[in-house]
Amino acid sequence: MYQIVPVAPGEQQTAGGAGNSPVKKKLAHEGRPLVAAGMLGCVLVLAAVVAWCYYSASLRRAQLLKAELLELNKDGFIIHNQAGAVIFSMAFGSGTLNLDSCSKEGKILRCTQSDSGELNFFIQTVRPKDTVMCYRVRWEELQSKRSVEHAMSYNDSHWYGGAETATQHWPIRMPGEEEPQPFITSDVYSNRKAFGGILERYWLSSNATAIKINDSVPFHLGWSEKNSTLRFQARYQDSPFRPPEGRPAFPELSYRVCVGSDVTSIHKYMVRRYFPKPIKVPSPEVFQKPLWSTSAIHKTAVTQEKLLRYASDITKYGFTCSHLELDDRYTADYGEFDFDPQKFPNASGMFDKLREDRFQVSLWTHPFINYDSINFGVAVEKGLFVREPSGELPALVRWWNGIGGVLDFTNPEAREWYSSQLRMMKTRYNVTSFKFDAGETSYLPRQFSTLVPLSDPSTFTRRYTEMAIPFSERAELRVGYQSQDISCFFRIIDRDSVWGYELGLKSIIPTVLTISILGYQFVLPDMIGGNAYPNRTAVGLDGKSVLPDRELYIRWLELSAFMPAMQFSIPPWAYDSEVVQIALKFAGLHETLVAPKVLELAGKVLDTGDPIIRPLWWIANNDDAAYKIDSQFLIGDDLMVAPVLESGKQERDIYLPAGRWRSYKGEHYDKGPTYLTDYPVDLDEIAYFTWVH
Repeated sequence: MYQIVPVAPGEQQTAGGAGNSPVKKKLAHEGRPLVAAGMLGCVLVLAAVVAWCYYSASLRRAQLLKAELLELNKDGFIIHNQAGAVIFSMAFGSGTLNLDSCSKEGKILRCTQSDSGELNFFIQTVRPKDTVMCYRVRWEELQSKRSVEHAMSYNDSHWYGGAETATQHWPIRMPGEEEPQPFITSDVYSNRKAFGGILERYWLSSNATAIKINDSVPFHLGWSEKNSTLRFQARYQDSPFRPPEGRPAFPELSYRVCVGSDVTSIHKYMVRRYFPKPIKVPSPEVFQKPLWSTSAIHKTAVTQEKLLRYASDITKYGFTCSHLELDDRYTADYGEFDFDPQKFPNASGMFDKLREDRFQVSLWTHPFINYDSINFGVAVEKGLFVREPSGELPALVRWWNGIGGVLDFTNPEAREWYSSQLRMMKTRYNVTSFKFDAGETSYLPRQFSTLVPLSDPSTFTRRYTEMAIPFSERAELRVGYQSQDISCFFRIIDRDSVWGYELGLKSIIPTVLTISILGYQFVLPDMIGGNAYPNRTAVGLDGKSVLPDRELYIRWLELSAFMPAMQFSIPPWAYDSEVVQIALKFAGLHETLVAPKVLELAGKVLDTGDPIIRPLWWIANNDDAAYKIDSQFLIGDDLMVAPVLESGKQERDIYLPAGRWRSYKGEHYDKGPTYLTDYPVDLDEIAYFTWVH
């Protein structure tokens, strides 16, 4: 029922009736909280919808930025294993991605913007086989930018590979903080902080991950011990790298990361996929019998008389010889290709005598022609040298034997001229082969031009290694870059006659393991006892000559007997009869025990690229202790060697991975992983163990 409320005098009812009635006012006043509550409810509902949409978009975005165990964020990416643990981390050090610019197309995550502008970034997932997952990563700047840098974390794992270094550790140990430097071949004997003459853009971790930097990258490497990272950088500014002709100097960092079930299998995959293989096995005789060099014993003072006496003594003391290596310096000047008539008055007669005594001879050679050589003018006239940037004049370089020009091995004429000189020597004197010394990029001038422009300076090293191909049966190189298919012997850089890790006895196993992982299997471990330079040796027994420490020499000899090849220069008879007997014993052991096994493995290298000298983790990849051992090694899978590498020691600790082992003394060990503490090893012994099947 309606209730009529009268209007008081003086009040005027407005149009629309009771709009201003006291009841209406009261109702309006009381209804305001309800309206506010309704509005608030609408806002909350709207916020919930927005939040849900944002959450859904975030889920979709998060899902978008994941691919096959990889997660991408604006600052980098991580890779998990099947168990969910992080096994690989890469941080973007030179920029961050704008994730709103990212999209996913099948197996490819792609982004087009970073915090500094446009770029081409992608990660492509590839599964080449059931047990391997690979990720192709590319960060390409589309504008002029100084550098692109990514920082790889160690992730509490052990890393191997990269380069030969002066102070070599296994696994890698990078001390201090180092800004990225050009990753190019260098002579670490003269520059102890550089990267070595054998290097590849490849690293491998105990987490069963491997990374290979693409050949096209202007690649610089730095590191941070504090942050446990390797810094991978691409740049052209302040760098010896050059962009390909016609291309802008925009840096691009591209690489592949592959993950496997274990470290051995992922390494096998990478080697088979990315490393060239040698096409043949070098001379079996060099694997079997020692090589004898004049380098450490005679230095540059070698003569015809000294060489003949050296050969005579080898026979006199009962040793065998694969070949004699006539080292620096048999020519009158550096850059000539005939014998100094004063030092070698009858070179032809000398070679006849050596052949009669069943000695083959190789000769030392190098890529330099000094300015005082008769061939310097010839090379200038023919345009055979690496030139200054203008291309008009030859670029003079300083090397350890003076100043001269360096032959341009990108020039077919220079290659043919150099080869013809070597062929002439080979024909005239029936020389068996050559020791190709130097070849590192560090001996190029800081600014230079070559007939064929070099985007990557280390391509010069590759071109130099190709000069050994016609002589590869017994040829020797000390450099390698993408040169695994050159079927010759690769010598680690010269060693000092010291015990330690800096180019000393302890550095040999880590160095051989490193270059083996890089795909170089036919290894010469340099001369027994080292270089014997006067500031690195003790006075010899005669009170005059300088010789490596006697104990050091013996321990070095024992280790070398279990390497792919043995190389003498300081002769055992420079010491005493006991050293001669120990040397004969180990040269015999090398020929009867080691060489047959090495040759069998060498044949398999042609197909697989697998190391001949292997780390312990090769057969024990679930054993953390095996990843850290740098003083033992395997030949194949079933011969383990543990040399004494400490002065004054006739015992050492030995680690035996799980399995059944028999020692060289006949002892049997068939339990799980075993530590043999203070295992006795006399001065004339080396500890080795064979796997019992």
